[in-house]
Formats: sequence, C-alpha cells, structure tokens
Amino acid sequence: MRAVRYHEHGDESVLTVEETDRPDPGPDELLVRVAAAGVNPVDTYFREGAYPLPSLPWVPGSDVAGEVEAVGDAVEGFEPGDRVYATGLGREEPGTCAEYVAVPERLAAPLPDAVAADEAAALALVGTTAWQAFVHHGEVGPGDEVLVHGGNGGVGHIAVQLARAMGATVTATARPEYHDRLLELGADRAFDYGRDDLADAVAEAGAPDVILGTVANRTIETDAEAAAPGARIVAIGNTEPTVAVPMGPGKFKDLRFQAMSMFNTPDTSAVLADLAGLVARGDIDPVVARTYDLDGVAEAHADVLNDSVLGKLVVEP
Repeated sequence: MRAVRYHEHGDESVLTVEETDRPDPGPDELLVRVAAAGVNPVDTYFREGAYPLPSLPWVPGSDVAGEVEAVGDAVEGFEPGDRVYATGLGREEPGTCAEYVAVPERLAAPLPDAVAADEAAALALVGTTAWQAFVHHGEVGPGDEVLVHGGNGGVGHIAVQLARAMGATVTATARPEYHDRLLELGADRAFDYGRDDLADAVAEAGAPDVILGTVANRTIETDAEAAAPGARIVAIGNTEPTVAVPMGPGKFKDLRFQAMSMFNTPDTSAVLADLAGLVARGDIDPVVARTYDLDGVAEAHADVLNDSVLGKLVVEP
C-alpha cells in the first residue's frame, strides 16, 4: 500500500510517500480502507519530535473515515463492509495518512450513511475535543453563555455548533472575514479577536459561563476579565510552554481553569457515535476547507500551521 511516512523528526520536508506493507489487524483492531483522513496541528508536533512516539519510521494522522476491510478475532461491534470513523491514532499506533490503517475498536464508531467520509474525517478529533471541553469539563447547559476563541478553526467551528446544539448562547472570536459564516453556523455574536476592548465587548454582550481557549496563553487574561462569576475556562492549546493564570479575577470570581487533551477521552467510541448522530440530524456541519492527496500531505502540514481557513484540511488517498 501507499503511505506517508517520516524516518526522522523535522519540518514537513521529512514526509515521503512510500510503498509499505498493509497492516494486519490485531485481535481488537479493524483494518480500515481509508477514504479520508484529517490533518491537525498535533500531527506536526509529533513529526517535529515535540511529542514522543514509540518508534520511527512513522505514519502521521489521527482521524480516519472509511470502510472496514477485516476485523480481529476479538472485535464484536464491526464487520467487513461497515462504514466507520475513528480518532486518536498517530500517537501510540501508526496514523491514518495511508491507504489502509489498523484501528483499535475502542477508538472507532459506526458512520451513518448520511455523513460523508470527508465530513467524518473533518469531525473526529476536533469534535471529540469540543465534546470533552463542553460536556465533560465545561458542563455547558441550556442558557449558558459560551465564548469560543478561534471560531473559524478546526475545533472552533465545531465547538460553536456543539454549544448551540446544547442550548447555549455563543460568542465567537475570529477574523472579520469569517464573522458572517460563523453566524450562519450558529454563533449569536462574532468579534474580531484583535480588538483592544475585546474583554469589555464580550462581557457587555454576555459574560461567558464557559470559555474555550484555543491558544490559552494569548487569551487567558482577557478571558478572566470577561468571565462570569464561577466560569469554567477550558484550555486546549497554547504556543508557550506555560500559561500564567491571572489570580486577581480568578480568585475574585471563583474561576475554574482546566487544561485538557482529547487523547485522554475515556470513551472515544461513544463520543464519536454521539457526534455522528448530531451531524446526521443536521445539528453540526463539519466544514472541509481543502482536500489533498497523499502526495500533498507535506503541503497540508505546512498549511495547517500557516494558513487561515474556516474548517478542516482533509486528505483523500
């Protein structure tokens, strides 16, 4: 089969398309013929060596959607021919930028016919991240005010829609060119994240009860100033190794600061099943901004860090 691999850590130039053996599924694994794979910033962190890997060479990619080709002896929930999607690969198991991938059953969920493969690949990791942030950690409820930073991003555009589906009122930050689309996706308000009075504008519009910090070190002070008393600030990303918690408003308002990673999701399969149901019902619309083939994965790795888009980048082998 063809697969994207890297034999050493480095920039996107270390990625090559190679012929390699098709994996055999283990007892609790599915062999999936890949129809689409998502591209995420975390893929580049593994490639650069910022996060540890079991070995090299390695195949990048966390998300996959496709058809089950074969199943291991211990698999009970899937059969060959089933449509499926999954996330959480590319860290302990080889990733998804290949023609076939072995997927642990615990990381997979059935894919309804109403959900296209590219939509599922665009949904899996970012949807699981948003779910953990809002359902597990943020405890979003009907009537809550929710602030989503980077509303046009992979996680952000799903988080806006998930919060809306949960009955929240949603404020999103993004560049002005994305505001109209974010309002169409379910945001009640959209603000330019570069404005000097962002904290005041957010607080006046509706002090948030739950905040999604996509780059927490850049927004934590604004978030603490704007937040409602007792608010939950969930951090999923950062560009610095440490984030300074503003203790003044933090103590005054009894704020909760939570850092998280979707790789710690306790039941990925169940979360994916719920997310697919929301897409099938039309509550969430995963946006595919661009598609690439395997030969374009290096370009996609550069684009996911350097280009601003609304939605996700997807590989179709």
